[in-house]
Amino acid sequence: MPVPWEALIPFALLTTMFGAAGTLLNTSKRLQNQGKPVRYNVDAWDEMMMDRDRRLTGHKRGQAAEPFAPEEFETNSAWYTERTS
Repeated sequence: MPVPWEALIPFALLTTMFGAAGTLLNTSKRLQNQGKPVRYNVDAWDEMMMDRDRRLTGHKRGQAAEPFAPEEFETNSAWYTERTS
């Protein structure tokens, strides 16, 4: 059976474009996550920890190695407070 050589050029173009688009999307998502892979199946605990990391470091994927939180961490709580007086 003869091979339709004319069809190989569009096939190669489509394959290259899909590969380039996937690679660029993966690179973009990794750069947004500070080089770490994207998180899937995030539950409430993970969201709470990401919010804590965002408040500690300024980025949801950042982590701090200091044993104590900075002083401004006490005033930027995620919990809403109400006045008692």
